[in-house]
Amino acid sequence: MKIADIRADFPARFQFENELKTAGFPIVAGIDEVGRGCVAGPVIACACILPADFSLAETFDSKSLTKTRRLAIEAELKKSVLDFAFGEVSAAEIDRINIYQAARQAMKKAVLALHTEPSALVIDAMSVDLPLKQVKIIHGDRLSNSIAAASILAKGHRDRIMAKMAEKYPGYGFERNVGYLTKEGKKALLEYGITPIHRKSFAPVSNLLK
Repeated sequence: MKIADIRADFPARFQFENELKTAGFPIVAGIDEVGRGCVAGPVIACACILPADFSLAETFDSKSLTKTRRLAIEAELKKSVLDFAFGEVSAAEIDRINIYQAARQAMKKAVLALHTEPSALVIDAMSVDLPLKQVKIIHGDRLSNSIAAASILAKGHRDRIMAKMAEKYPGYGFERNVGYLTKEGKKALLEYGITPIHRKSFAPVSNLLK
């Protein structure tokens, strides 16, 4: 999607937040996660509450932005959002409870870590085990500014975690592939073996354990 179109659609991406506020839910948090499809590293969720005067019109699905633009928007978000917090679930816990439940758990942790208590949540196609009004939105990071902001913040946070993991476990390319399966990562698995941050329930990692 072109940046001009993202900017033009900015007001429309408040539809769900505005409907909730009109219905009596004044503080809406957007929730998104990153890292579900990785074979290594944690799954990270972010909960983000935007202020009433939020105007960063390029806020959009993190996967649709170039790295340079995403990092610039992330820096602006950290200065302009009302509140944000992260939730993290480790690879070991993902193996124990499965990635879907781990993502939900990370989202719950993120909401509970907020300093400002939300009255409702807008979530990218999932639900959270909390007694709050919730709206599940398919492709929510493209339709809700709150979810998009959460997606950008979560992506940046997880990328930095994986860059640190690259220092701890060199050779796997975590600073580049952030735990997604690439030729480099697959080759490293065969050469160096499985690290403590690899998800042992995910192929091809699981295949090496047979």
